[in-house]
Amino acid sequence: MDKQKKGTRRRGAILEEAILNAAMDELSEIGYQNLTMENVAARARTNKAVLYRRWPNKSKLVIAALHKFIPHIPHEVPNTGDLRNDVYTYLRRLVEPLKKIGTSTIRSLMAEQLTAGFLASVPQIIRTGPEDILTAPMVEILKNAELRGEVKIEKLNIRVISLPVDLVRYELLARLEAISDEVIAEIVDDIFLPLIHAQQGIT
Repeated sequence: MDKQKKGTRRRGAILEEAILNAAMDELSEIGYQNLTMENVAARARTNKAVLYRRWPNKSKLVIAALHKFIPHIPHEVPNTGDLRNDVYTYLRRLVEPLKKIGTSTIRSLMAEQLTAGFLASVPQIIRTGPEDILTAPMVEILKNAELRGEVKIEKLNIRVISLPVDLVRYELLARLEAISDEVIAEIVDDIFLPLIHAQQGIT
C-alpha cells in the first residue's frame, strides 16, 4: 500500500527531492510555458502550498531543479595535443549543460528577468574577474600548448586568454539560444586562433 495513504508524511530533503524531480519531469514533458505549480504538486503527491513555502513562483522552482539536476561543467582540462582541439573541446563541454536545458526554457526564464538566477543554475557560467574559474582552464590549455611550442603565453594578455569564454557568454546573453558546434568552431577558428597568431607575429 502507498505510504502516503497510510499517513506517512515526507519532509525536508526527501520531500524537496520529490518536488524537484517532478518539476524536471514536467519541464521535459510539457515545457516551461505549460508547467504549473499545481501540476508539479500533483506529480510530487503533495499540495501547491508546500511548493510556495519553498519557492515563490514557478521560475524559482525551475531554477532550483536545474541547479540540482543539470550536469556541472567538468573541471578536467582537455589535452589532446593540439591547441585548436583543446579550446574547441573545452567550449563544447562548457555549453553542454545549456543544451540540456533547451532554448525554450532559456528564453522564458530570460524574459522573466531572471537572468542572474537562471545563469547561476548553470555552474559558474557568468562568474567574471581574476578568479573566474572558466578562464583558469584556458590558461592551463595555453600552458600545455606552450610546452608543445605552439604559443608563448607571456605574449598574451588576460583579455585574449579569456576571449573564447567571454564570447560564449555573449552568445548566450545576446541570442538567448543554444550554442551550436558551428558557432563554437567560428569562435575558435575565425576569432581566437587568428588573434593568438597575430599577437605572436605568426602569419
